[in-house]
Order: sequence, then C-alpha cells, then structure tokens
Amino acid sequence: MKKEYQFKLIEGQFAPSEAGKVLFSLINSKINFHNLEAFSSRIRYNEEDSHSKNRLESLLDASEYIKQLIDEASSKGMGLRIDSVIQIVLTSKVKTELDV
Repeated sequence: MKKEYQFKLIEGQFAPSEAGKVLFSLINSKINFHNLEAFSSRIRYNEEDSHSKNRLESLLDASEYIKQLIDEASSKGMGLRIDSVIQIVLTSKVKTELDV
C-alpha cells in the first residue's frame, strides 16, 4: 500500500520583499544542504557528489530567476502569489553509506 502525504508549505499573496524572504530562505536552506553534502563527499571519499553539484546549479539558476521576478514585481508595484505544496511518499528503504 502506497502512502502519500501532501502539506501546504506556502500559500498566499506577498509583497515583493516578503516573497523574497520566504523564497530565499527555502532556496538558501537547500543550497546549504547540498554544499554540506558535496563537502562531505569530498572529505570522506575524495570524490565529487554529482547529484549535489547538479542540484546546486539548478538552485542557483532558480534563485537568479526568482530574483528577476521579484525585481519585476517590485518595479511594477505588483505582488506575488505563491502556492507551494510538498508531497511525501513513503518508499522502500534507501541504502546509505551507513548500511554498507
């Protein structure tokens, strides 16, 4: 039986400055996570974590695009509507380096 859960993470209308705070908090948290993962892989295994490297590139691109949207909204006196749902699905156990 597949178990799936959804939670509304963000929902509402925001001024550009508020939207920036909310969105960049999330993105910066993910950037920090992947930076730590990449650093850990380099220290532990002397190899690059390609998944974290790819995610970092995607997150940095998203960050730049979001900055442009916020700047545009700000310059035009507009707000931003943000809706974000997080979906969680329980799956079989993923092997980690601790399981090996």
